[in-house]
Amino acid sequence: MPVLPSSLTEPLWAQFATLLPNRPEFDPTHPLGCHRRRIPDRVVFDLVLAALVHGSGLERIAVPGCSDRTIRRRLHAWAAAGIGHDVFAQALVAYDTMIGLDLTDVSVDGSITKAVGGGECAGRSPVDRGKGGTKRSVLVDAAGIPLHVEIAGANCHDSPLLAPTLAGLSALGPLPEQVTVHLDAGYDSKNTRALLMELGLQGRIAIKGVKAPIQVGKRWPVERTHAWMNGFGKLRRITERSRAVVQFYTDLAAAITVLRRLVNEARKRYRWPGRPTTRRLR
Repeated sequence: MPVLPSSLTEPLWAQFATLLPNRPEFDPTHPLGCHRRRIPDRVVFDLVLAALVHGSGLERIAVPGCSDRTIRRRLHAWAAAGIGHDVFAQALVAYDTMIGLDLTDVSVDGSITKAVGGGECAGRSPVDRGKGGTKRSVLVDAAGIPLHVEIAGANCHDSPLLAPTLAGLSALGPLPEQVTVHLDAGYDSKNTRALLMELGLQGRIAIKGVKAPIQVGKRWPVERTHAWMNGFGKLRRITERSRAVVQFYTDLAAAITVLRRLVNEARKRYRWPGRPTTRRLR
């Protein structure tokens, strides 16, 4: 059974494949003029998706025709080339073209997950007895579509991550005349208000000491988006030590999240061959 429905994997691969460099089937630098055939990128891509969804180690998802070393080499090469970020950006362009991003109300929040192997994105988690953890700061629109993701150690406070997270708005083209940023009480500070004023954004920040249900505002979409992204095993329990690889997995998960929402919304407005009949794409 595939880890994701074909209505998600096929358009994702179509965009992913356009970003891959052209490589010959055989290595032209081999002294004998021959070598083992290069394993197709599509085979490795499907195995990387399986690792992302299930959170399994690469040695567990390797198949007889593709070893875990091959998957790891290809994964690191794709991560170094920034392909995950480019696919995420293209998914956002597709969603904005067909459905439209609602940028009048955006929200930002962080989520801490386990980082059992340590590494460049790990820090002492304040909510897990000081064990290794990673913080994911996400910017979403009014419908919960992820717009930008920043990763850091779990010991990094939400406030310092706000500026680089909001920087993702600059890549989305013209913004509405008034953009309201919804934040929880963890951002209630003078520095946050000064940053929003500098960026020309309105802020609706929960006040410290007041219970959340009374002042929940429109922060719930970002909480739901974190739940969507925590459905990927590699993001719930990070085992990679390289920042580039962790960012690749995060961007790929965000791209899949955007595509899932795009298909769900488009199926109500458009008709196309192979249109999914189920209302919920897992």
